[in-house]
Amino acid sequence: MIIPLSKDVMYIVRDQDVVPFRNRVKEKAIKIKMGLVNQTKLITAASELVRNMLKYANGGEVLIEIVSKGRDTGVRLVFKDKGPGIADVSMAMKDGFSTGKSLGLGLPGAKRLVNEFDLKSDLGKGTTVSIIKWANG
Repeated sequence: MIIPLSKDVMYIVRDQDVVPFRNRVKEKAIKIKMGLVNQTKLITAASELVRNMLKYANGGEVLIEIVSKGRDTGVRLVFKDKGPGIADVSMAMKDGFSTGKSLGLGLPGAKRLVNEFDLKSDLGKGTTVSIIKWANG
């Protein structure tokens, strides 16, 4: 069972919100003594997901939590938007798929960088992506 130990919520509505968001994620990772490689993976995944939220849904909110499960401690990020949703989640999770003009590495790339990844999307209602990076994972 995953237990939240601390949490913050940040609202992401413009590009200028990305750097303070990344800094908050890094602060949480440092607080749990996450190594530099895992910090980099977490921040890279978080950056990709927050950029998607801005690009496709005009922003949203991100819950930033320190969580524990047994002896493991990690950072959980939950991205919620009220955008158009993802029409075909299974296609969106394939390398090379993109509805924009990008390389399409976003969602599957972010998934590979973290330990846990969950995506739920309702057309016309929005998308929620939850990721966890364990300090020692």
